[in-house]
Amino acid sequence: MPSRLRISLVIPVYNEEGHLAACLRAALKQTKPFYEIIVVDNNSSDDTVAIAAQFPGVTVLHELRQGVVFARDKGFDAANGDIIARIDADTRIPKDWATMLQHIFMDESVAAVTGKMEYYEIGLPKVFTRVDLLLRRYYASVLGPHMALQAANMAVRQKVWQGTRDHVCRSPGLHEDFELAIHAEQLGHRVVFDERLVAAISFRQAGSSFAAFARYFWFCPKTYQVHGVKRGRHLYPAVFFLIACYPLFRILYRGFDQSQGRFLLRRLVLNDVTVRVNPVTFVD
Repeated sequence: MPSRLRISLVIPVYNEEGHLAACLRAALKQTKPFYEIIVVDNNSSDDTVAIAAQFPGVTVLHELRQGVVFARDKGFDAANGDIIARIDADTRIPKDWATMLQHIFMDESVAAVTGKMEYYEIGLPKVFTRVDLLLRRYYASVLGPHMALQAANMAVRQKVWQGTRDHVCRSPGLHEDFELAIHAEQLGHRVVFDERLVAAISFRQAGSSFAAFARYFWFCPKTYQVHGVKRGRHLYPAVFFLIACYPLFRILYRGFDQSQGRFLLRRLVLNDVTVRVNPVTFVD
């Protein structure tokens, strides 16, 4: 194994002008720079592409087929690194994120990895982070050899992607990150959860309608069900918990004032919140 693995970073984007600049600034501040950074635009109608183009060293690709799975494929296929890292446009990675990937993939048995999530742009972020970690530990324990990947904080070996890409599904209604992990594991590869790999995200799903929120999380066990992985049934308690907490999540998200960095009750009557397009559907 080489002493220093080349890491390509892929970021699929769709109308992400509000978050992409901060995401790219963090990606470019790594103590060990990425081999390449690839932004894949999926038909954005805002200033997403113009913002990405302002960052030297960032390659911008375009995918006309609507759907995050197609944007992911475009970026992964274009990546030349030994490791293909993947985050979302609202992901903010610490400066040692790429270094940590180097350490994790020094273990040759690791085919893909996902990590711990922290939260911003929402009230009680430390509580959210703690609850999320408990849920991810639960996933790791019940899914066992079928550990899920989290698209906002993950990486896969180039050779594993090349051997898996023709097996993955590209239908709406499935979590493409979970689905990639399932096929990789079915082909004998090891997918792991490593808490040392930390990234921060905005819980923008809480700004969605109840129906969209519930559908997004319901697709988690459904993705396993479609592939005949019975362990996926253990995700239902977590899904029911998240759906039941939707009213609280929505209040904490809508009431968060980004300019002041804190929760304000008066913001609950405003409508200027960012709603993320559901990535498991082609068009939301």
